[in-house]
Amino acid sequence: MSKGYRVVTAGTRIPVPGGKFVEELFGNVNTKTDPFSLAHMISPPGWSEPAQTPEFGELTIVVRGTLRVETPEGPVDVRGGQAIWTEPGVRVRYSNASGEENEYFAVCIPAFSPARVHRED
Repeated sequence: MSKGYRVVTAGTRIPVPGGKFVEELFGNVNTKTDPFSLAHMISPPGWSEPAQTPEFGELTIVVRGTLRVETPEGPVDVRGGQAIWTEPGVRVRYSNASGEENEYFAVCIPAFSPARVHRED
């Protein structure tokens, strides 16, 4: 019988290129959770990733540094203490817009998966 809650005592490190640290706390890898995922990320100065048009919505909460989110309307710089929501099906590109590491958490609904992210080559 379910207790009605779940405590995660350790995340799973997800290997990604470019020196970015990704630790999934909830999601398809660490907890086999598909309705949503939660990941902790740290990216080095100069980091960027290819544009993507994901099937999931993404809530990104920046703890420190500045995360640049390139949207169809133009770039948005999200600073420590700020958050941004991007709708499913919107083309976005994430990068570190500061000269320091940035740290943030991302909640994806439904959960992140390589099949849902649709990254460009």
